[in-house]
Amino acid sequence: MTRYELRRFPWQVRDSGLLLLMVAAGVVLVASVAQTAVQGLRDPRIAVAFGVLIAFGEVLRLNLPGDREAVPIGMAGALAYALLIRVGDHPAQHSAEQVVTVTAIAMIVGALPHLAVGRPAKAGGMSIRLLCVAFVAFIFRPLAGNSAVVRDWGLAFSVMTALVVLALLLEAVLTALLRVDEQRARFRVALVDEMRVQLPLGAAVGASALLIAFAAEVMGLAALAVFTAPLLVTQVAFRRYAGIRATYLQTVRALAKVTEIGGYVEPGHSERVSRLAVAVGRELGIHEPQLLELEYAALMHDIGQLSLADPIPGGATVLVSRQDQQRIAALGADVIQQAQVLGSVAEIVRRQNEPYRGFEVAHEGYRGRPGRLDRVDGEPSRPPLSSRIIKAANAFDDLVGSSLDPGRAAAAVQQLRLDTASEYDPEAVEALSRVVSRRSVIQL
Repeated sequence: MTRYELRRFPWQVRDSGLLLLMVAAGVVLVASVAQTAVQGLRDPRIAVAFGVLIAFGEVLRLNLPGDREAVPIGMAGALAYALLIRVGDHPAQHSAEQVVTVTAIAMIVGALPHLAVGRPAKAGGMSIRLLCVAFVAFIFRPLAGNSAVVRDWGLAFSVMTALVVLALLLEAVLTALLRVDEQRARFRVALVDEMRVQLPLGAAVGASALLIAFAAEVMGLAALAVFTAPLLVTQVAFRRYAGIRATYLQTVRALAKVTEIGGYVEPGHSERVSRLAVAVGRELGIHEPQLLELEYAALMHDIGQLSLADPIPGGATVLVSRQDQQRIAALGADVIQQAQVLGSVAEIVRRQNEPYRGFEVAHEGYRGRPGRLDRVDGEPSRPPLSSRIIKAANAFDDLVGSSLDPGRAAAAVQQLRLDTASEYDPEAVEALSRVVSRRSVIQL
């Protein structure tokens, strides 16, 4: 393989899924716009009302934990437009192609304010939402003219509910596939994480879409405002929660910088260890809540060094004795424990320097603590997986630092492999090797 091919390969791996998704959405959109232009716009007043609602939802798009994008108001409005049977006394006559066209135009209009202030349009998320709405529209719009569906409220409700559930599942699957493509996460893990995060908001979106579609027959277009209001309140609560989590992570990152500012570790060490540890965690199939704890612990894994009278040269804890490593880890865990909300993170930090195959703890100050080694069938228990990942990631960065030399990285990985008999988890080291290998290819 030539140097040029090495350079191209990571781009293709990372972007092929997104490109395919955008092409699929583009094909559906072009066909729908062409068909709508031929047929003409039906019920323009209704189309404008739902278009405004969808665009408003795009303007208020929400960032969920894990850098996810959600547009609850816009998605509810688009699904309701696809499921509309009557508005007042008038049957809804718009086609599936018109639903897709109106939704796409509204999404683009709603994305313009984000582009104006320098935020990305997030074409991947828009493509997923458009495909989900198209899925519902192309199935339900032909049924909306069926007299059996129109007259039988129970049948209509069952069909509409099933389509909404399938659309939300489709959104979770496509988003999970996109995250697998971007982050190299495992699909099963990514799908479970998506469904866990999206379920509460997805239930509110689906319920709002159904309420708008049914209430429009009685209330007319006023149903859009009436049943969008609760969803807006829900979105405000989710936005506040996401903001708190973002602030929390920024605080942890600022705290991690203290060791760098004090000269205890090299600049960027904590951030590098954190990124590497999270990448290894994804490689091993760790779910997102545990990944967040891993990120926190990796950022603060060296905070115990603040207790040292004389900093370790270069902050490389891999070069000091095991007793000193354990003392630094225990002191760091005590600092983290003071927050009273990071107990699991403190435990990960406390046990980060324990060898993969257990040992008797010699440091008296460590005995009797919650993170002591418990015996299982006469053998000390292994440290948590997150602790083992941080141990490997920290040792790798201590050996490599900020160097981008692939040869030096390969030598560091080989050094860790030599110590897997006792010190490092072989599975964590091999996962780290794969992550480092991919990064080396990208650098080439």
